[in-house]
Amino acid sequence: MGEYLKSMKIFENKPSKMARFRKHNMPKARKYGLGKSICRNCGKKGMGMITKYGLYYCRHCFREVARTVGFKKYS
Repeated sequence: MGEYLKSMKIFENKPSKMARFRKHNMPKARKYGLGKSICRNCGKKGMGMITKYGLYYCRHCFREVARTVGFKKYS
């Protein structure tokens, strides 16, 4: 996504080229798969997502938030 936004700065003053660029290069919205779920805390996509019970945290953020959400750590 970052590359896409960087490229858009080139076409700021050229609306017709900007429209064509958006049409062909905008990342499409995902309906299913790894790219659909986004971490609530940091915005990361892809692997390591905890989606069970509708949590939607990546594994790194889940370790930080687990106690406040109500999970207990057993040794």
